[in-house]
Amino acid sequence: MSAPIPRLSVPDHVFARLREGILAGDYRPGERLPPQRALAAEFEVNMASVREALKRLEQLRLVQVRHGDATRVLDWRRSGGLEALVLNAGAEDSLMRDLFEARRLLLVEAAGLAAQRRTDEQARSLLDLARAVAIAEDDATALHADWSFMATLVESAGNLVFQLILNSVRELYLPHADAFTALLADRPRLAGLYVRAAEAVGARDAHAAAAAIDELAAMQGAWMLA
Repeated sequence: MSAPIPRLSVPDHVFARLREGILAGDYRPGERLPPQRALAAEFEVNMASVREALKRLEQLRLVQVRHGDATRVLDWRRSGGLEALVLNAGAEDSLMRDLFEARRLLLVEAAGLAAQRRTDEQARSLLDLARAVAIAEDDATALHADWSFMATLVESAGNLVFQLILNSVRELYLPHADAFTALLADRPRLAGLYVRAAEAVGARDAHAAAAAIDELAAMQGAWMLA
């Protein structure tokens, strides 16, 4: 963490370096961060850039800033929100397992609710997107269709909290989509599951919709973790 910081978007770079250090455990919960003047010297930036970076870390509940006292690192697993997951794109294996387990559980519940609450337009859109995954010409197009299918499924569930969770996950997924190509490792094998889920939602069969999504998401999670 001792290399000079590039002068372009300096506060962003300071924030990123400190954030990565906290999430990686270089700074442990309860530990004091170096004084602002020391951080400015280490990163070869001005004090204003350090203050702005610390303010952003505080907003994410990664540190606690007290005037007249040292800035202390918080345990982000206890104090952070989904933003911590989004920022921790290079997550450890255990966190990735948790991510894909949560993804499967959320999508299964969303599928059951979507079958009960979807509009006719949403049902048609799901079927179109299911077919789009199968006929996509390349991985990037297929991944986009997969995301759109899952996003439409969650939207069709009519649960605002589910929707907000997906909004946060989108900030992790879309900028790093190329890291998720294993989701579609065997697209021909998955194609029928997308269609089966979409048809079940269209038929208002909550059990069948949830079962198809459960099988699909479990398979995708296993491929990603492998």
